[in-house]
Amino acid sequence: MSLEAAAFVAVALIGLVALFQVGLAAGAPWGKAAWGGRNEGTLPKRLRIASGFSVLFLFLAAWVILATAGLVATSPVPVSWLPPITWALAAYFALGAVMNLISPSRVERLWAPISLIIAVSAGIVAAG
Repeated sequence: MSLEAAAFVAVALIGLVALFQVGLAAGAPWGKAAWGGRNEGTLPKRLRIASGFSVLFLFLAAWVILATAGLVATSPVPVSWLPPITWALAAYFALGAVMNLISPSRVERLWAPISLIIAVSAGIVAAG
């Protein structure tokens, strides 16, 4: 997979996760599919706030990946920091895949392959 294709795959899937988190923050009844799957229906306020903050994190992650791949003209961090941060993002999403896999919620486990694909794609970009 090319560096550009890997970046686009990662960013597209990060966008999907971000949309899901926006829904959670807005009160969508998807609690079983997130945050350990311990909340049926709408998340409690503290987790809705956390979902809102995660959208910002995901936006920055996507921006870093695009900047590392050379697909955007600006970077949210100094350019020399991009590869190590992108490796950290790959590790973060790999850990996320593991956490999704061990979740007690069957629905949340469906996120594992998405997190793993983001991790691998970010790793390709970081190695590029």
